[in-house]
Amino acid sequence: MTPFIRARTLEGRVTQLLAAEGSSFETTAVPALDLSYEGIPADRHSGLLRKSGPREPWYPRGTEMRNERQLSILGQDELLALARDLDIPCLAAEWIGGNLVLEGVPHVSLLPPRTLLMFDGGVTIRIDGDNGPCRKSGAMIARHVEGRPDLEFAFVKIAQHRRGVLGWVERAGRITAGETVRVRIWEQQPYPDPEPHQR
Repeated sequence: MTPFIRARTLEGRVTQLLAAEGSSFETTAVPALDLSYEGIPADRHSGLLRKSGPREPWYPRGTEMRNERQLSILGQDELLALARDLDIPCLAAEWIGGNLVLEGVPHVSLLPPRTLLMFDGGVTIRIDGDNGPCRKSGAMIARHVEGRPDLEFAFVKIAQHRRGVLGWVERAGRITAGETVRVRIWEQQPYPDPEPHQR
């Protein structure tokens, strides 16, 4: 068995908060987010429950399930690195539907499931897992960068494991821009690779 990775707590800061009202995919910067246990009120991803989609092929399409995709959390360093690797001047969080942008927390996209984001104001968000890049996000980036239709597909390839994480509200309340966040990563051990006969 491989050794356990110790529990640890990181500290960062919220640099941007955003919300998507109604059916819009793009988000808009806001000074604060008032979160309920359904997520961001009026946001397209709000709700305790959601319908399954192509990311859940083990359910018939449209099956009611727990909404673990209430919030999209991005890392400032990853946005900068993606812009560089895509050869574009910038990659705005709103183009890919981000809700929170954090700085001071390296490799946000690699935060493991169960990680807790605990904000100064009392809100806690629990991480479900990484958010896989899709063509819809790539197409939105291409709309904002003139002469680069290739970005629709390039983003999907380049943003693997760097597109942020998804989370849901464990403790409701208000988050404000500039707020400090403590990132509580639990003790963990990678699950062993199964023996060939178990695959």
